[in-house]
Amino acid sequence: MATTEVERKRGQLAALTMAAVVIAVGFPLWWGTTGAQRAWLPVSQMKELSKLQLRLRVDVEVVFAGGTLYPEQQRKLPLTRTQHKEHMVDADTHLKYIHETTYRTATIMEEDSLNRPTAAEADLSLHMLGESRFGSIVAYVVPESSSLLPEDVSVYVGQWRTAMLRIGTEMRVSKTLTQFLSLLEPRVKQVLQVMSVSHADITTALSDRVRHRPGYRESSPEPRLDWKADGAKAFQSSPGYDITFSLLNPDPKSHNLQWDIEGAVQSYIQPLLTKLAPVADFSVDSQILYYATLGVNSFFNADLNAYTLNADSLAHVINPLEARLGSNAASSNPSLNFVLYVPDAHHSPLYIRDHRKKDVASNAFHSARWGGIMVYNVKAHYGPHNECPFNINVNMAKVMGVFLAQLRLMLGVLSPEFPPGFLVAPRGNAGLADWELDRLMWSRSVENIATAATTLSSLAQLLEHIGDIVINEDIGQQLSSSVTALQLAVAELQAGKLGSALQHSKAAVLASERAFFDPSVFSLSYLSDEQRFAIYIPLVLLFCVPVLLSLLKMSSEASQRWTEEHSNIST
Repeated sequence: MATTEVERKRGQLAALTMAAVVIAVGFPLWWGTTGAQRAWLPVSQMKELSKLQLRLRVDVEVVFAGGTLYPEQQRKLPLTRTQHKEHMVDADTHLKYIHETTYRTATIMEEDSLNRPTAAEADLSLHMLGESRFGSIVAYVVPESSSLLPEDVSVYVGQWRTAMLRIGTEMRVSKTLTQFLSLLEPRVKQVLQVMSVSHADITTALSDRVRHRPGYRESSPEPRLDWKADGAKAFQSSPGYDITFSLLNPDPKSHNLQWDIEGAVQSYIQPLLTKLAPVADFSVDSQILYYATLGVNSFFNADLNAYTLNADSLAHVINPLEARLGSNAASSNPSLNFVLYVPDAHHSPLYIRDHRKKDVASNAFHSARWGGIMVYNVKAHYGPHNECPFNINVNMAKVMGVFLAQLRLMLGVLSPEFPPGFLVAPRGNAGLADWELDRLMWSRSVENIATAATTLSSLAQLLEHIGDIVINEDIGQQLSSSVTALQLAVAELQAGKLGSALQHSKAAVLASERAFFDPSVFSLSYLSDEQRFAIYIPLVLLFCVPVLLSLLKMSSEASQRWTEEHSNIST
């Protein structure tokens, strides 16, 4: 009898011990080892990025040369004024432009520069005095009688970040400085619209963020014949681009083509890419493809005694051609393709015609987010006594002039509309003025910030709705650094520090997209709660059922004893 009681108590103790181990150790261990890993994230800050508020500050210096102000007006300088202009892009995107204008008189060295014979020489001399920082504008106001500007020119836009303004007669007769500045202000605004951040460029940069709002229309992806057109959207902002120049020779038996692509890139393309270094990194390569055609049929025009390619056929050129061009599989950067096509001898010359049946002057076209194609006719090089194949040297200056214009357009370097009376300086060897680079940096900074903010806020929403997304420590660190870089970019834009703002925005978008598209984030190795229960409950029941039965039996015996004890007390 005693032995039976001891065994019974031992069984009860074993059951209680097993139950305690399962509850205290087994279930927490099982839940922790089968649950999704989730590193700490600044989720609240990521959610706040769904509403984007940007403050874009532009610093402007208006410098008065001698003879533009009266002595009593000069005594009230220097003077600073700040103007604000707000725009609501949509319900979640708010823009505020801050123009801080400082008025002062010219220094002795600046006066010496402004006394040069021509505006171009004065612009160079002013630039040599000290390079202004990214995003800033310096406007020099010269007297009405100054010979620096031609008679019909009121504003000279320099190659760097300077402009020269001639005062008008109405400004000269103004008595007070306030009246003078009120008359000068519209001219300064025109300079800012040309040389500084443009609201149209910023809204274009934000188009991917607001593409789903009512009334929004995305720009047409159709090929464009005029490489000066500015309606097509540029390539999406990227830390790097791969540029490929391809020479298509469909008739190598007739044409022995020679092109100095390496020298042409160094002379025409590399100066531009060097100046665009703050925006992105570029890699350039080239190739020659033999027996490669455009893939569309041209038509013989008896009036022209030439073959023509209609505008309606251009959309069908890219897909078959892209299959021949190949791609750099080792790079994730967008590819910009520039193709030089030399028609074969039996379909030469070949001219591209627009929708109005007129020849395109450049004999080229481009697709906004793909690249450009130029048809290069060589029939004029045929000689009466030459034998096939004809040796032909491609005029690289002519070709690169077209490709350079297309490259500017596809990267987002758009030429603004200049008001009457504006004279623009040549853009120099780089083919890009400093103020054009600033305009591109403004739009790319905003585009990067908007992209990173959208990525981070989208991931925050996913984390809120899907509790089993895996976020390891490395991904968590990248997301945290992306949020920090994004906040720094927004703060630097508000401070007018365009260069550092662009670098922080690039770091933010790189870290956010690297984290968002990491394979571990949406890995199929983790399970939902329902899947975990369905898989593991059959295994748990194997050892839980005996424990539960023992606990039920113990509970029944305890209840029976409690009933018997109370019955004895009652009797």
